Parts: sequence; structure tokens; C-alpha cells
Amino acid sequence: MNTKNIMIVGVGGQGSLLASKLLGRLLMDQGYDVKVSEVHGMSQRGGSVVTYVRYGDKVYSPVIDKGEADFIVSFELLEAARWTEYLREGGQIIVNTQQIDPMPVITGAMTYPDNLVAKMSEHNHNVDAFDALSLANEAGSPKAVNIVLMGRLSHYFDFPEDAWNKALEACVPSKFLELNKKAFELGKSL
Repeated sequence: MNTKNIMIVGVGGQGSLLASKLLGRLLMDQGYDVKVSEVHGMSQRGGSVVTYVRYGDKVYSPVIDKGEADFIVSFELLEAARWTEYLREGGQIIVNTQQIDPMPVITGAMTYPDNLVAKMSEHNHNVDAFDALSLANEAGSPKAVNIVLMGRLSHYFDFPEDAWNKALEACVPSKFLELNKKAFELGKSL
């Protein structure tokens, strides 16, 4: 199998590291060679967080170059737009429509860009944009946005549902497991 590339992008504190851990576990359990690389940046201060997940028969590097990502899963709208140059032509963006103002917007130096979903769609990308925060709240916690997005990502893969559940059980503490399973289902059945 050719190597497939997934980027998980967001803002520090949104749970992208748990999402990449879950995805890596699922893919390893399915027999793939998996490489995961995390780039934190200024994540402690609400800055960009990027995780590369690459899988296939044999993966030699964890890094994804521009134009190589098959999927971008974004926890925030502007982060999706920021990383689109990494998506291959015809690639898939799955994006939470939540907007988190970066520091230049907070200070008034810039304004949050308008019409980002339309702009991303214009560049021959498939954009699956939805309000993952509302679904996470419905599941029981706004912190479950990451698992809602993983549920939505599962829609694009042909892995058995019990494999996703097994990965959830391995990665999520037991006291939060039912909430996260509900969040995953809400994202998957969107």
C-alpha cells in the first residue's frame, strides 16, 4: 500500500495529541507501519499545534511535505486555511467551524478572515465543515471536539467500528470513555 498522510491541526489545548494517539493506535492495530510526529510550536500560549500521521506498508519518515497530505483534520477554521498548501489536489479537509482568535486578532492588529470554507473549496479541496463544538457539548464536554472529529474522519475509512472502539478504549481514561464514545458516534453519524 502506498503511504497515506494525515495532518491534525489546531490550537494548543484542543486535544490534537490525543487524536493523533488514537489514530496511530487504530492504524497500528490494523497492521500498518505508522509514524507520528508532533510539532507543538507555541501550543502553551494558544499557538498552532500540528501532528503528522503517516501510514502504509513501510513508512520511512514522519514528516509530510507540501502537497502530500491526503487529509487535514482541523480543530479550528483558520488553522485549516493555514495548512491547506500541504493538502494534495483533491484532498479532504475535515474542519470544525469554531473560530478561535489568534493573538493579532485579539490585539486588534488584524481581523479574522471571512469566508474561509468557501476559499478553501475554491482550491480544488473537498471541505467537510461542521460545528464539532456543538456535537462535543451534546456528548457532554466541549473538550470532546477531538473525538467528534475522529468520528467524522472514520466516515472516510473502511475500518470496522469495533477497531475504532478498541483504540478509544486503549487511549481514553475509563472515567471519560462513555462520553468519548458518544462524541465519536455523533461525529461519525453526522
